[in-house]
Amino acid sequence: MRMYDIIAKKRDGKELSDAEIRFVVNGYVAEQIPDYQVSALLMAIYFNGMTEQETASLTQYMAMSGDIVDLTYFGDFSSDKHSTGGVGDKTTLIVAPIAAACGCKVAKMSGRGLGHTGGTADKLEAIKGYKTNISGDEFFNIVNKVGVAVVTQSGNLTPADKKLYALRDVTATVESIPLITSSVMSKKLASGAKNIVLDVKYGSGAFMKTKEDAEKLAQSMVNIGKLCGRKTTALITDMNTPLGFAVGNSLEVIEAIDVLKGKQKGDLYEISIALAGNMIALANNISEQEAQDKARRALDSGMAFLKFREWIVAQGGDANCIDDTSRFDTAAYSMEIKSSSGGFISCMDCEKIGAAAAILGAGRITKEDKIDLTAGIILSAKTGDYVGFGDRIATLYSNSKEKLSEAAAIYKSAIQTGSAPQRSPLIYKTIK
Repeated sequence: MRMYDIIAKKRDGKELSDAEIRFVVNGYVAEQIPDYQVSALLMAIYFNGMTEQETASLTQYMAMSGDIVDLTYFGDFSSDKHSTGGVGDKTTLIVAPIAAACGCKVAKMSGRGLGHTGGTADKLEAIKGYKTNISGDEFFNIVNKVGVAVVTQSGNLTPADKKLYALRDVTATVESIPLITSSVMSKKLASGAKNIVLDVKYGSGAFMKTKEDAEKLAQSMVNIGKLCGRKTTALITDMNTPLGFAVGNSLEVIEAIDVLKGKQKGDLYEISIALAGNMIALANNISEQEAQDKARRALDSGMAFLKFREWIVAQGGDANCIDDTSRFDTAAYSMEIKSSSGGFISCMDCEKIGAAAAILGAGRITKEDKIDLTAGIILSAKTGDYVGFGDRIATLYSNSKEKLSEAAAIYKSAIQTGSAPQRSPLIYKTIK
């Protein structure tokens, strides 16, 4: 078998066999196939696409290229949730303990934030003492005892995805539904969960900008999940407005705790119920409505908060911070943003808001960058809210005074005021 022939076959729009895809993945990971040949194949896939079977094969061989987490001990109750990324998306911190309080076993591996979106692992490290890097045995034992544990991804989890994504990033082949699907789902398969719930976001703060593109991606990932033997559901959700009111690591953890303590409702509360409900429904084979009722009771009764506290303490986190969020470290400097006109907030550019938070220190430009866990933004008004001239619309936080003005200019450019907008539903569609 020759890589030249595989490239030519896909260039001509033909379907690659399972054996050919295995040859590519295994050969590239073993460094037997050079970057320039894989780059040519990626570009051919970008233009000609892949069939569902090709995508399933690519996903499985990428998952098998490194370590596989074995969660068979937990049977049908092992559950995972994945978000395609957004601004202010701290749902894992709420969804995981809700699902665990309802009997799911949530063994989750989360990545670092990059660009304008935040990473769950970074947020958790804002909690004093919390360990995102623990041994496999300790991880398994915490899931078994508590019902939930969240760690950083294993160094040898899906090495094929790491190599292929790095190459896609520099060859303009990132925006390909089959390649995105195989990247996301290979990590989910390697993570071992039987039940997978996907939060596929669309809008200004999301990777997929339109509902139509988000739906294509969601359908592709659900189909591949099922072909690979996993129960999979996807929710397509709006990311034209930041989720909740906090953007930035420690600020988002504090907001998540407020939701868990019953101090805050709204969009973050509702989407957390929807995601947790779908996890519970898959794991227990019950209706979505019954599962959402269970999720709501777990959250409203305080059971989910107690589960969150138990989980955080099990991974070394300081319970005092959870009980009293004023104990979290705070940024040295802050700046209020005032509205320059009166009217309804008609539009928010989420990507710009995420960029402003990154400038404050809450995000990374490269994976090696050190982030400021206390930096970020607290929104005082969101799309649909009426503001008067001079009203506070946000507060910026940073340990660098010089960064405040630059971030403020970007934030102001992200806000438009005018007549009352017609808001899209938070959840556009559910795909099963």
